[in-house]
Amino acid sequence: MQTTLGQFNETQSQDAFALQNSKLLKVRLEAVTIQAKLGSMVAYQGDVTFEHAGSGGLGRMLKKAVTGEGVQLMKVTGRGEVFLAEQAQDIHLIYLENDMITVNGPNLLAFDSGIDWDIRRVEGASGMMGGGMYNMALHGTGWVAIISDGPPVLLNVAAAPTFADAQAAITWSSGVSTGIRTDFKMKNLIGRGSGETVQMSFSGQGWVLVQPSEGQVFGATQQQSSQGGLGGLLNS
Repeated sequence: MQTTLGQFNETQSQDAFALQNSKLLKVRLEAVTIQAKLGSMVAYQGDVTFEHAGSGGLGRMLKKAVTGEGVQLMKVTGRGEVFLAEQAQDIHLIYLENDMITVNGPNLLAFDSGIDWDIRRVEGASGMMGGGMYNMALHGTGWVAIISDGPPVLLNVAAAPTFADAQAAITWSSGVSTGIRTDFKMKNLIGRGSGETVQMSFSGQGWVLVQPSEGQVFGATQQQSSQGGLGGLLNS
């Protein structure tokens, strides 16, 4: 049989986390146990077990319930290869070495067992918005896979004053401080505003990753999930 399918052969990378392509993640479970977004498995080979990961404690369970932030996770164990994806969004890998990043919950795809997480208030938001705003902080050593709705841009926040839409800013490094910038004018009261009244500001030493989208919406369930995060609180 003659085909043109050879270009899609499985990658032979020996890394625990490797990109099969820009939209498909391959994880070798011989090297690591992972947590991944619930329902993100598209294929696997070998002896693999999937189970609901829970919130990892009462404190985090209450934070998720109160803030609406976070993501439903599954624990993946066994021996073999697992392929993960989410709505054909672009996948990006970050390796943490006793470090931390902040991630918008809907943009988290998977992370390995050396990474712990918590839900934290976005700096500068509590005084501006009722109820505050929250994201997921991941810290430790290991791989983190995040997703973006299209190819993102990586901005060095030390190079210039940096601002972004709250749903477009999907992750930032540990040296970055956040704030809220408002540009409220009388025109907003009569429906003639720009639609960009509130932005997140970023400063310090580090980077912020910004996707070319304010987030994908796939039906009511996905919309409710995304609205539970930072952008939903801004728009509520």
